[in-house]
Amino acid sequence: MAAPARGRAEMIPLSPIGIFRTRNKYPYEARRQAAADSESSEGEILLHPGRGFEQALEDLDGFERIWIIYQFHHNDGWKPKVMPPRGPRQKRGVFATRAPYRPNPLGLSCVRLVKVEGLRLLVEGHDLLDETPVLDIKPYLPYADAFPEARVGWLENIEAARWRIEFSKLASEQIAWLEARGVPQLRGFIRGQLEFEPLDRKRKRLSPREGGYRLSYRTWRVDFNLDQETRIVQIESIKSGYSKTDLNAADDPYEDKELHRRFATRTFTR
Repeated sequence: MAAPARGRAEMIPLSPIGIFRTRNKYPYEARRQAAADSESSEGEILLHPGRGFEQALEDLDGFERIWIIYQFHHNDGWKPKVMPPRGPRQKRGVFATRAPYRPNPLGLSCVRLVKVEGLRLLVEGHDLLDETPVLDIKPYLPYADAFPEARVGWLENIEAARWRIEFSKLASEQIAWLEARGVPQLRGFIRGQLEFEPLDRKRKRLSPREGGYRLSYRTWRVDFNLDQETRIVQIESIKSGYSKTDLNAADDPYEDKELHRRFATRTFTR
């Protein structure tokens, strides 16, 4: 749906103050909510030079958390009702969700501020994508911004729908090996995809396999199984998405075949 029409007098000029950089490049890699996910996700805000932002950043490094106001730059339009990633499959009014498909594509995330270096802010626990335009930064104030007893509407019973994610020794070792070699977001992706409705093939890249299921992440595959009674998702192992023929081919569009070859020859504990 196109954004609502506005007259010239109603237009609000906004100019990005910087850009967000992270390894997460695609919407399916983004965390569902910055503070809701336990896995750390590093990123950085790079403010534009020549606009006096060095002075604007003074005194910010004393705050543990900050708000980032940004643009959902992957979205061209909005939707009155959306299907949230958490909870039962039921559409909700977009104003009752944090979905990105909004009349004005503005996002708001509370992240942990690690340090300020010149015009660079290192943060953790974000849910943004690479090259997100940053519009504003504000300090998080617990006495003004936190209302732990507030009602949360249709999300009141959301925890009852959550599945527990458990990693086998093999999967943990494989993920740690990949994290040390430039694939740090895999563990967080698994949790984000499988904690709620793990078998929803409409919203996940899933395929059945003998004895379980397979989740796709870029060129990697995650083999898992689940127990309906205990609501536990067991992550069994990580596999390459390339066949032997693919790995022997010269083309390398994702520039990751060498990592897959090393992974294939690595001996992991079972």
